[in-house]
Amino acid sequence: MEENIFDGFLQVNSLFSDKEVLRHTHMPAKLPHRDAEVEAIMFNLVEALKGNVPSNMIIYGPSGAGKTAVINFICRQLKKKGRQIDRYVNPVYVNCRKIDTQYRVLAHLGNSLLEEYEQEDIPFTGWPTDRVFGELVKRMNLKGGVHVLVLDEIDHLVKKSGDDLLYNLTNLNAELDEARCSIIGISNDLKFTGYLDSRVRSRLGQEDLVFKPYNAQQLQDILTERAEVGILENVLSEAVIRLCSALAAQEHGDARRALNLLRVSTEKAEQSGDVVVLERHVRMAQNQIECDQISPAIAALPSQQKLVLFSILQIEHQGLRNIATGEIYEIYKQACKHFGNNILTQRRLTTLLSELDTLGIVTAKTISRGRYGRTKQVNSCIPNSIDAVKIMIDADELMQAVGDGNYRLQSRL
Repeated sequence: MEENIFDGFLQVNSLFSDKEVLRHTHMPAKLPHRDAEVEAIMFNLVEALKGNVPSNMIIYGPSGAGKTAVINFICRQLKKKGRQIDRYVNPVYVNCRKIDTQYRVLAHLGNSLLEEYEQEDIPFTGWPTDRVFGELVKRMNLKGGVHVLVLDEIDHLVKKSGDDLLYNLTNLNAELDEARCSIIGISNDLKFTGYLDSRVRSRLGQEDLVFKPYNAQQLQDILTERAEVGILENVLSEAVIRLCSALAAQEHGDARRALNLLRVSTEKAEQSGDVVVLERHVRMAQNQIECDQISPAIAALPSQQKLVLFSILQIEHQGLRNIATGEIYEIYKQACKHFGNNILTQRRLTTLLSELDTLGIVTAKTISRGRYGRTKQVNSCIPNSIDAVKIMIDADELMQAVGDGNYRLQSRL
């Protein structure tokens, strides 16, 4: 047989028994440490199985807290039970980060109601929005029953496209004759309802549920259960799961990060030809994941955000932390002159800081200074192993002059 470049890799003994189990998209048979949250959602959605309309809900919590996993788990069970008792219940999931305009969400909802043999898709674009909405109402009425519309990352949709969609969706029951619907919004941002019109806010937030971050012990339990199915016996040293859990607990209790760390750590051991996963493999995995996640985000920043981030890093290079907005603005103005860019107002800079915070590149905490007003305390979240300034210069050659410039920082009193 002719040699192939993959021959050697195929002969490597895998340390995994089922790698897919260690991905956050895998749906386990049970969800550890989320019993109370599951029960609260089930108590509401069981109304759909009785032919009633469940209350609209908003589910809050940080990334990796299990919000999406819990909802998907419950919706599958809900649909299955509906079939068993001959009650039509139709959960529809929408990722609002990917489907992020009113038109596209309405089209996705409408097309999800088509049978496989039907060819009347609402087009990706081209119809007036009211026609798409009318088609959705018609199809929901034809199906009847109760429709549960799950809008994941609803805060992203509202911030990008406003609340017109939510106004229309929360008014759907007034338009429906033969069907009913309930809306479940999932958000990482506890304050996102502040962007909503008061009428939408009152209709949407009939019930709120907050998912707290997992702690290290809870993450350890999750990883142990997944590892028993996904990784061969006697492959993990005792300290590996503890370390993965502890590192993820520091990142807001993110179960996705914990699973990624364990999976990539095992891949690192496999690539090295080791038969046991050790702590050093976890450290290697941590560096790779951080670099893979943060480096592209830094490189893709618009020029003004690069200048703001550079200003923060320049101040931190002087050994300072908890940086005030005014301190950043002073360096930022100097950096703009080196870059040859217009200087934005301090108020606009505050908005850019919030955007960097949302990306996870910095933390920007608002604090009160009494009669002196409010300011932000800002710190970067970039690991020491990543040279953010070099990444920005490589991505934008005009940043070279910024990096080479001299800067005057006023001393703190």
